Amino acid sequence: MNEIGQIRPSQLIFTFGVASLIDLPNMSGLVMGLDDWNTQYCREIEEDRLLMAIQQRLGSQVRQLFIPPIKLDESKSDPGAPAIGVPVAPFPRWMRCPLCDTLATIDSGVFRLKQDQWRPDRTEYRHEGCTKAKGNISPSALSVRFLGISGDASDIIVQCLICNSNRRMSDAFDQDAQFKCPGHHPHLRRIDQKPCGEVAKAILLGASNSWFSVSLSALSIPLATDRLTKIVEEQWGDLKGVQSQEELQFFRRMLQKFPSLISAFSDFKDSEIWEAVEAKRSGTEQDDSSVPDIKLPEWQVFSNPNSAVENRDFKLRKVTPPKGFEDSFEDTVLVERIREVRALLGYTRLESNADFAEITALEDVRISPISRTSPTWLPASEVRGEGIFLQLKEEALQSWESRKEVQQLRLDFLESHKLWRKLRRLTPTHDGFPGIRLVLLHSLAHALIRQIVLDCGYNSASLRERLYCRWGSDHGGPMAGILIYTAAPDSEGTLGGLVELGNPASLGRHLQQALE
Repeated sequence: MNEIGQIRPSQLIFTFGVASLIDLPNMSGLVMGLDDWNTQYCREIEEDRLLMAIQQRLGSQVRQLFIPPIKLDESKSDPGAPAIGVPVAPFPRWMRCPLCDTLATIDSGVFRLKQDQWRPDRTEYRHEGCTKAKGNISPSALSVRFLGISGDASDIIVQCLICNSNRRMSDAFDQDAQFKCPGHHPHLRRIDQKPCGEVAKAILLGASNSWFSVSLSALSIPLATDRLTKIVEEQWGDLKGVQSQEELQFFRRMLQKFPSLISAFSDFKDSEIWEAVEAKRSGTEQDDSSVPDIKLPEWQVFSNPNSAVENRDFKLRKVTPPKGFEDSFEDTVLVERIREVRALLGYTRLESNADFAEITALEDVRISPISRTSPTWLPASEVRGEGIFLQLKEEALQSWESRKEVQQLRLDFLESHKLWRKLRRLTPTHDGFPGIRLVLLHSLAHALIRQIVLDCGYNSASLRERLYCRWGSDHGGPMAGILIYTAAPDSEGTLGGLVELGNPASLGRHLQQALE
């Protein structure tokens, strides 16, 4: 296995996941399915609520979440280090020699892979047998997409050497092309026995609509009410494999080698710890036929922060509402520590299936698979950061919703939603309308994020919104809240600046400027 480039682990969830194309300087790589991944170098992460929701959507066989494999810094300069990374395959598989115009696939033996250990992005294919090469330098092979003079599709002509019939590649982009999908899944190394039958659509390599992530996320909300249960939750990654009290005794003896962990369990007997482990295991393995509610436990904690349990990944602090907006908002909740886990369930092409709805509610949505069989694990990412939670007062919100101009605005949005679904042949056309309440929350969140980015120097990609929106008739409702939090796995996620912006005077000023 040869290294051909680098991306961040979080990009494998959001941008360059399974079945996506990574455009590199000398070639483009197709990220292969989970069947080709080596989980030996992946780190497992725990998030029970998220795993239960995934099992409801994909099946109970999904038992683990793994962070994609990461190559350690000290192994990068070791030529004997194992090949650690995400498997990719060159795509397209046809290459061209720019000197002699030889066309061949990469597995034909015509082109040889030349690896650059120190600059993986310079790894390329070369045509060593080129008859027009000068000296001992073999020309670099180009992807077949550079076959034309300018690289434009209209310059690429496909011609039959027997009958001389030809067509331009640009014809594939015509609306009336109407060629059927053959059911080929190159990332799974599989061709469906029965052709798909849907009309295929040609798009350019690197197009923004070539891959959309279908993911599900959950915030790590501690449920423990006593110290021992809290410790077991924090150490569950190590304790979940313990099958008996005897194994637990052995585990505690091993802890003697790690002084920092001794104090965590020193105040408890083996029987007490084992009872807590069994209680935790029975809670995570219980079979619940209902769809797990991801956001309800989060809302209950944020709307009542005094009842929140603090641990190493979660800490809340309540302050007064933003200055000047006391009639519109409840007390602000400063999220000093937070952890988000996000898992990749699948992907779509051409169009994202939903921007607002939870994936657990999209039972009829077609999601393209990321493995040949039902997956037993999924790639995931975790980020730690901070945030601000704002809750709108229900009375003020209902008063706003009842205004005549707001009712008209709701009808306008509904008509646009119906037209959007009609153009995509989705029925019924009114189904899935998020409602004017969510439009308000979404717009307010984006306006505030934009103002924070302009005034405080945060990168816009480092901030994310999480909306809590339900009516009184909905399960767990009513809800009307916004969580703005840092969601980048770098230093911007833990600087502490976002929490400082949550003080009443500062937040009130930013809200006022955002609404102007």
